[in-house]
Amino acid sequence: MGAEPELEAAGGSGPKSRARVRAKVPLHRSLLVRLLATSVMIAVCSVAATAWLAARTTSSAIQQEQGQLLSSDTEIYDTLVGYAAAHPNWNGVAPTIRRLAERTGRRITLTTQSRRTIATSSTTPTAAAALPTRASAVVDPLHTDPALLPDAGANRIDPRAVGPYRLTAAERASLSGQAHKLLACLGGPGAGATLVVGPGGRPFIKIASSALGGVPGDRDCGLAELALPVASEREPLDRLTTMVNDCLRRRHLEPVKFGVDFVVVYGGPPAQTCLDTARRDQLTPYVAPAALLFVATPTGSTAAPAFHFTSANTTRIAGVAGLVLLVTVAVTVVVGTRLVRPLRALADAARRPVEEHQRVPVTTNDEIGYLAAAFNDLTQRRERMEGQRKAMVSDVAHELRTPLSTIRGWLEAVQDGIATSDEALVDSLLEEALLLQHIVDDLQDLAEADAGQLRIHPEPLFVRDLLDHVATAHLGRAETAGVTLTTRTDGDLELSGDPVRLRQVIGNLVSNAIRHTAPGGTVTLRAHRTAGHVTVEVADTGTGIPAEDLPRVFDRFWRAEKSRSRRTGGSGLGLAIVRRLTEAHGGTVTVTSAVGAGTVFTVRLPA
Repeated sequence: MGAEPELEAAGGSGPKSRARVRAKVPLHRSLLVRLLATSVMIAVCSVAATAWLAARTTSSAIQQEQGQLLSSDTEIYDTLVGYAAAHPNWNGVAPTIRRLAERTGRRITLTTQSRRTIATSSTTPTAAAALPTRASAVVDPLHTDPALLPDAGANRIDPRAVGPYRLTAAERASLSGQAHKLLACLGGPGAGATLVVGPGGRPFIKIASSALGGVPGDRDCGLAELALPVASEREPLDRLTTMVNDCLRRRHLEPVKFGVDFVVVYGGPPAQTCLDTARRDQLTPYVAPAALLFVATPTGSTAAPAFHFTSANTTRIAGVAGLVLLVTVAVTVVVGTRLVRPLRALADAARRPVEEHQRVPVTTNDEIGYLAAAFNDLTQRRERMEGQRKAMVSDVAHELRTPLSTIRGWLEAVQDGIATSDEALVDSLLEEALLLQHIVDDLQDLAEADAGQLRIHPEPLFVRDLLDHVATAHLGRAETAGVTLTTRTDGDLELSGDPVRLRQVIGNLVSNAIRHTAPGGTVTLRAHRTAGHVTVEVADTGTGIPAEDLPRVFDRFWRAEKSRSRRTGGSGLGLAIVRRLTEAHGGTVTVTSAVGAGTVFTVRLPA
């Protein structure tokens, strides 16, 4: 009961009533408020994205600075590894460390494994003693760091550690002349061949893979002769071969051979492992021992550089964010007002009485325009349905009034002694009661179909029997109307359906055809199979239906013939029931007609 005043206010008319209804809309449900909240959220996300972008930019700058530091650290490491590879100890490394510190701006300290200082770039003894717990890297030319020195290869032996394989000046000159002749024979650098001199003074010819097909082979230019060991290389190479094969023999593997490039031709990973171990043992006396490298900033910190917003930058970012938020709110208010205006027009039109059938102008081509068009369409359909409802009430009242008036009149006449209650009177009253029952049953069938409670009980049946049963039931009526009723079936057609409901479908069509066929005409029931369906046609030679009326023949209480005579008027429910029952069987019903030539109703049911 508490909701009645609100309903009365909502149902009232006039500006005051509509204003009261609008005022009762909760603020949090207002479209404008929701749009504003959405825009604020978008603005906040935009500000957050801007801040994220600024942070990413700052991070990129920091990463760039870190990259520069990494580049300088790599340079320091590479230089000291190269020094260790060319010297048997660390004596004399101090000038190199000072030059590196001046060039990179870093503080460098080199210590032994026991943290005894070998050399440092620091001028402060306290700073030199206060070393971090963890070293930046271990400088060992025989075990290089692949992250800082990837050119060392998989064995991690620095190529500058040549040890006893360093060539004499005469050997270098001889091999250099031989390499230049070979380079000229191969076509020179333009043909993809290049001359490379190793740290020990031995020249190598490198041929690009894309140029292998365009240079002469080893047999023509003597490329293999350049790789033969010279006098100073034979003795250490023989010792290395002996060490490697001893290692393989202990592993019960076959001995291997290799050249001055230290590449094992066969033998697989075990042979390569023995070779790398033997090389380290052979080179150990010729390189400096492993040392710990400490690299820090001039202030002594080893941490990565950091970035901090100043108060001015923070204020500037906050100001820009506030301006973006303000502009977003202003734009949202303007756009939201433009959006709400047509919605309010729709709401006002919807609250008007049903009888007015208010329509709204469609001024946009967006979602609100679509909503206005849908509202107008709904109004038009509501107007049409309202007319149908009034016509239905009138038709139902008329259809029920006639038999009821007849029954009441005869009963009053019998009661007053004017008429005698004989068998003929009882038959007449029973006929009127049956007509009432027919109308009520039709209405009940449609109500069940609308509620989704229409039940069918399918069973196998022959179409010929179905049509014969319907024809027999309507034969007397057809003879009375002077209409010839015939049936024709192509073969023994069979389908699954509810025999009672299907007789009702065909019976309604036959009854409708007889009612609209003049004396001397014919009504034909035909059945045949087409593409997995059984097609039943009810054709007549009656008055026909105009083309503009065909789309509405299955509407309830609609009749092309507006006469309310008992012969042609009907209840206007038969064809609506036909469509509902046919759809319940998974079929379709269609109609074709020509004025003055007749009408054909076609029912298609799954075979």
